[in-house]
Amino acid sequence: MVVLKKIKASTLMETLVATVLIVIVFMMASMTLNALFANTMTGNTSEVRQELLFLQYQYENGQLELPYFDELGEWEIKVEEQEWKSNGKVNFSAEHLSTKKEVTFSLVK
Repeated sequence: MVVLKKIKASTLMETLVATVLIVIVFMMASMTLNALFANTMTGNTSEVRQELLFLQYQYENGQLELPYFDELGEWEIKVEEQEWKSNGKVNFSAEHLSTKKEVTFSLVK
């Protein structure tokens, strides 16, 4: 006759508690990653910076008429001339329509 060894096992309640804890940790990690990716997507300004640099190049080579207004996706782009300390300066700016984030720089003539 074979004697079966008793294997110590967990109860149903212990298993449920462990499962709930694992699910909670997984949900918190996925919410953190989702927030991180969302901030990365909205904070990415490289495309609009590239467009502003291209407009600067066009302005410096006489290919851009001022004032200039355009839209790039959800970005509103403006290039305007302004008087500044007896000289002029040209403001290059872009504003995100939903987040109101701004990217700006100026050139002094």
